[in-house]
Amino acid sequence: MDPVAFSIFGFEIRWYGLLIAIAVLIGTLLATKEAKRKGIKEETFLDLLIFAVPVAIIFARLYYVIFTWDYYSKNPGQILNIRGGGLAIHGVLIGGVLVAIIFSKIRKINFWSIADASAPSLILGQAIGRWGNFANSEAHGGPTDLPWGIIVDGVKVHPTFLYESIWNLLVFIFLLWYRRKYANREGEVFLLYVMLYSVARFFIEGLRTDSLMLGPIRVAQLISLVAIAIGGAILYYKKKRTDTIN
Repeated sequence: MDPVAFSIFGFEIRWYGLLIAIAVLIGTLLATKEAKRKGIKEETFLDLLIFAVPVAIIFARLYYVIFTWDYYSKNPGQILNIRGGGLAIHGVLIGGVLVAIIFSKIRKINFWSIADASAPSLILGQAIGRWGNFANSEAHGGPTDLPWGIIVDGVKVHPTFLYESIWNLLVFIFLLWYRRKYANREGEVFLLYVMLYSVARFFIEGLRTDSLMLGPIRVAQLISLVAIAIGGAILYYKKKRTDTIN
C-alpha cells in the first residue's frame, strides 16, 4: 500500500498521520460527550486535551527514540521525523496519564473520572491508528501460511496490526457496555481498559518482528505485564475498599 494518501501543492499527506488525526478527532468527540455525562464541563475537558494531546505525542516519540537509540544516535536528524512512523502507544499513555494527574490536581477534578471518560476513546483511537502501520508496512509479524496473512517485501506475514485493531475494537464495545451495566466505582473502566489491552498486546507482541528491545526482553511485553499487575492491584483495592464501606 502506498503510504502517501494524497499531496497538496507537492506536500505529501501520509496515511499514518491522517489516521492519527482522525483517531484524535473521533476520540475527542466521544470523550467530551462522556465527560459531560460524568459531570465534567466540556470546556474543562477540552482544556485538558490541549495539553494532553501534544504531550502524549512527544512522549510517544521519546519512548520510541529511547529504545531505538542505536539508530537515532547515528541519525539525529530523523528524531523529529514522525511522518514515517515511530510513535509508541505506551509513550502516549504515560504522557497522557501524567498530564491528566497534574491537570486534575490543579483543577480539583477527580482523576479517575477523567480516566474513565477517556478510556473508550483511547482504545478506539488505537484501533483506528493501527491501520497507519499497515500503510507503512510496519508492526507486522513473522512469516505465516495463514490465509489472512499479508505480503510485505515479498513475504507472507502475520498482520499483527490487524489482530490488535480487531481486539481494540472489541474492547471498545465491551467498555461501552460495561460502563452502562456494571461500572459503579471510579476508575473501573480505565483500569479494565489498561488490563484488557495489555493482555492482548503481550501475546501479539510475541509475533512481531520490530519489537522495541531492552536487552533480550521485548519492552512492550514487560510494560504489559507491569500494567496488568498494577491495574489488577488497584482494581482489587478499589473493590475491597467499596465492600468495606458498604
